[in-house]
Amino acid sequence: MILSKMQALNANAINNGTRPPDAGAQQYLVFRLGGLDYALDFSKVQELRPLKELERFASDGEIISGVAVSRGVIMPIVDMRIAFGPRPPAHDPLTDVIILKLSSCVMGMVVDGVTDIVSLTLDELLPIPGAGANGGPAVEYLLGLGEVEGRRLIVVDIDKLMSIRKVPVGARQAA
Repeated sequence: MILSKMQALNANAINNGTRPPDAGAQQYLVFRLGGLDYALDFSKVQELRPLKELERFASDGEIISGVAVSRGVIMPIVDMRIAFGPRPPAHDPLTDVIILKLSSCVMGMVVDGVTDIVSLTLDELLPIPGAGANGGPAVEYLLGLGEVEGRRLIVVDIDKLMSIRKVPVGARQAA
């Protein structure tokens, strides 16, 4: 079941006749969070797991929703649904966990669902309006916007996104 979902996504990406593969294109895994489509570098994905099939043995904190074991590796699980907005009332059958191989660790990321794998070149990534331009705040983990088959994708640098430290409210006020 686990590998079959990734294999199905790969097959759809290969067999999707919308455009031929480009030598300069990079593959991105597309996932949904709060009604928006995001994309991350597919080479960072170790596996996909349905949330209900993940063996969780500890639960702690708000965004870090616990610790789990996958293939003998103990890892933190980050619930991106909380980080990017209010938590849904219950886990949906489509709720997925993306197991990531980051430069610093292996960790799981809970998302509303994984949709597909797409190919984009760097030339196809457009800057995010207002981010870093005209004095707007630059968001280091946002690489840009991509468009595939009429869908707008927010492309993220998953290593940078997962390395962000949550600043306590009191520390923000003191600064």
